[in-house]
Amino acid sequence: MKINRTIAAGAAALTLSLVPALALANTGNGNGPPPWAHNNQGTTGTTGTTGPTGTTGPQGHAWGFFCQGESKKHVAGTPGTPFSKCVHDMKALASGSATNPAKACKNESKKHVKGQKGTPFSVCVSGGKKLLKSQS
Repeated sequence: MKINRTIAAGAAALTLSLVPALALANTGNGNGPPPWAHNNQGTTGTTGTTGPTGTTGPQGHAWGFFCQGESKKHVAGTPGTPFSKCVHDMKALASGSATNPAKACKNESKKHVKGQKGTPFSVCVSGGKKLLKSQS
């Protein structure tokens, strides 16, 4: 029984030691992104994809990208979180059902949340402006 545990532990250690070596082997020289991370649009980054025009932002329906500063903590007595409300507002802006970020974010709180920069309303409005700018 003890021998089986020893063999299993040795096999697990060997497997875990090979994973980083194989990952470096796939990148060629170990510098830069791996070959499968490239696309025809540009190179991948930490916040999105840099396209041919040099703009950085989300691809597709990533409305939460513009709400990254919002709190994801639930507030007692209110449905959803400030982040989820902001995502809903960004969807309305992207679909065209709302044209003004301030009007789209009117359901956000204007009270400061301790430990957060700005109010949920101000973060939502600034994200909405960035969304509209990225669409044009």
